[in-house]
Amino acid sequence: MPKFKLRTLCCVAGLALCYAHVAMADDDDHGSKGHRNGDMKGNAVQVGSRPAFLVNGMDSSPLKRRLKQCHGGPFYRTDFSIGHRGAALQFPEHTEESYRAAASQGAGIIECDATFTNDGELVCRHAQCDLHTTTNIITTDLNAECTVPWDPENPNPGSVKCCASDLSLAEFKTLKGKMDGSNPNANTADEFMGGTVTWRTDLYASRGTVLSHKDSIRLIRELGAKFTPELKAPDPNARVQVEDVFGSREAYAQKLIDDYKEFDVDPRDVWAQSFSFEDVQYWIDNEPRFGRQAVYLDGRYSGSNAIDPVDGDPATFVPTMEEIAAKGVQILAPPIHFLLTVRDDGKIVPSKYARAAKSAGLDIVAWTFERSDLRNGSRTGVDANGKPTATFYFAFDVNPNAQAINKDSDMYKALDILARKVGILGIFSDWPATVTFYANCMGLK
Repeated sequence: MPKFKLRTLCCVAGLALCYAHVAMADDDDHGSKGHRNGDMKGNAVQVGSRPAFLVNGMDSSPLKRRLKQCHGGPFYRTDFSIGHRGAALQFPEHTEESYRAAASQGAGIIECDATFTNDGELVCRHAQCDLHTTTNIITTDLNAECTVPWDPENPNPGSVKCCASDLSLAEFKTLKGKMDGSNPNANTADEFMGGTVTWRTDLYASRGTVLSHKDSIRLIRELGAKFTPELKAPDPNARVQVEDVFGSREAYAQKLIDDYKEFDVDPRDVWAQSFSFEDVQYWIDNEPRFGRQAVYLDGRYSGSNAIDPVDGDPATFVPTMEEIAAKGVQILAPPIHFLLTVRDDGKIVPSKYARAAKSAGLDIVAWTFERSDLRNGSRTGVDANGKPTATFYFAFDVNPNAQAINKDSDMYKALDILARKVGILGIFSDWPATVTFYANCMGLK
């Protein structure tokens, strides 16, 4: 059998960490060597039983045989595995408990989505106004501070809106994180706080310690991981706006970087992200040591600037890949479904989008693994034209002639193509252990 060839890719001008990617001679040859166990610089971790559960459920294939050889470990921390909001599949997102779980599962990089309080501090929340679904705020006295409080006399679950910017940092830190979700039919605050989807769990939601951005820096450093903060977009319907607190969007973007400077964090250990091209451009122009590996999150999956990553002509994308690269962006981060497509024979292959990004010299980080209910496969039904539809992150799997993701175990097929054929630098995951297992088995750093 042809042997693995390891080639080291430096993601940005030699200043970011290098990742070893596996170059294969043939799609169906996954070799016979075991995982690497001598060059991960320590940091042994536990991946638990889920990777083995998924691998054992795979159909017979060279990939399954390869992965089964790695069940015994040992496993080590890898920057290919990025903790998405920590380990949010089972732990309340953006909490100390979630971050610790991500690190224990081998995530080499952990994400803090950063939004702001009304006294000008950054906190780890996925959105400026998600406290009503991610914390216990509506059952506390701070409910009265919400942009739209829970009204026990006139319950209207759809109207509740509680923002980090409604609170001071001290007030925010009195809250308890919970699994993200709500009950749209609730008549009481306790009922509203339910709604955890069945493929997640509340088993580890007995405590959820919320974190400021600075808290996250201290904790992630303590855990030996690196940082990927995302500057969250302001909510135009919030009572308090970015300009009210920071004076400008640029000052808000600067605050994110200033927090790392305060802790003397090496810029090579920070991958600042934003869906706003202007934020990324600001960092490139004004904080080049951080900006050279800033990540442009590609949100062109809806709205007026939506693109077709599979069948569309990359030359018509606005902006094009070449235009993105020309602005100094070196890392692009799209959702998984932008990067893959399924052929009529059922094989997963890189999309036109993926090929165009690599052709333009852009490195790629993908999101998000383990954030889909794949117990019954990727398909969710058909659209008005009778074309198959699929869950968001696996929306590439809509070829009417073949389905690639038929069960949860098939997610490893997608990950394998992302790693070997697309050549991603890493992937966000709500359960980093699943990715850590694959990366260790394949020798990815």
